[in-house]
Amino acid sequence: MARLKTYLLAAATILAALAIGFVMQHMDGNADNTARLADPAEVEVASITDTSSVAPSRMPRLPAEAAVAFLPGARVDLVAADGAMPSTGAMPKESAAAGFDCGVTVEARPNAGALVDLTVAAPCYASERLTVHHHGLMFTQTLQPDGTLNLKVPALSEHALFIVAFDNGDGATASAEVPSLPFYDRIVLQWKGRSGLQLHAREYGSAYFTEGHIWSAAGGDTARAATGEGGFLIHLGNEDVPDALVADVYSFPAGTARRSGEIAMSVEAEVTATNCNTRVEAQTLELNAAESLRVRDLTLEMPDCDSVGDFLLLKNLIGDLTIAAR
Repeated sequence: MARLKTYLLAAATILAALAIGFVMQHMDGNADNTARLADPAEVEVASITDTSSVAPSRMPRLPAEAAVAFLPGARVDLVAADGAMPSTGAMPKESAAAGFDCGVTVEARPNAGALVDLTVAAPCYASERLTVHHHGLMFTQTLQPDGTLNLKVPALSEHALFIVAFDNGDGATASAEVPSLPFYDRIVLQWKGRSGLQLHAREYGSAYFTEGHIWSAAGGDTARAATGEGGFLIHLGNEDVPDALVADVYSFPAGTARRSGEIAMSVEAEVTATNCNTRVEAQTLELNAAESLRVRDLTLEMPDCDSVGDFLLLKNLIGDLTIAAR
């Protein structure tokens, strides 16, 4: 199978706006990422390839003076890969209805838990798909029938820039200041399509399916994080959209934790009829107050189809979190 390939617009916007980009290459094979209903069965993995432990060298970088242009308050010029006209934040729809405003607007407002409330309004794109880009994080969503969308997105930068892009190249940008981000450790697992992947966190030695087991079916809440008692997970992306970009984002309030201990992190993958005996590709992003964003590409060779229904338990792809009480 060929590796994930970046959509031209995704590459253009990320390379223009960010020092770190998430470069998705083509991944065929949609996997059925259904809910996990039983304890994970440990299956022998044929092969796991860690293709980068830092931001991939194949991703070009902008010079520092170019990156400054994308700090909040600066003029934003996005140039499409085909050399289309630049923009100052919003790119108009190619054919607007007569007498109707088809502009795309995006607002970003900081919220508790180092989250950002992202609001999109695009009346001429009702029910259409879009891709959100944020400092290496990418996910696909669908607008409501009225052309609006409201999301909570975990920030990956204190100066958080968000780029919303439609398939035809239209889009807009927004930014927000997130001063609470240094208090959080944040881990992202992202992939394309129904790959059967899941991100799991078991806090302070918690067993599976207990209160301290945080995953997409039991995501915790920001109230626990606000008091330093535990973390939370947000699942981003609409997997009903073909070839959607999807992400699990786990956050723990390491800066205000009430207890010392370990957070056991793992990646799990359900073996399905569509992903068995294939190659699944993904990417992780790891962020904490002591280090810059760390990017790692992963390739997983799935077992034979005799293992359909089992789960791969991959414990060492993401490092556990060591928490010190404050």
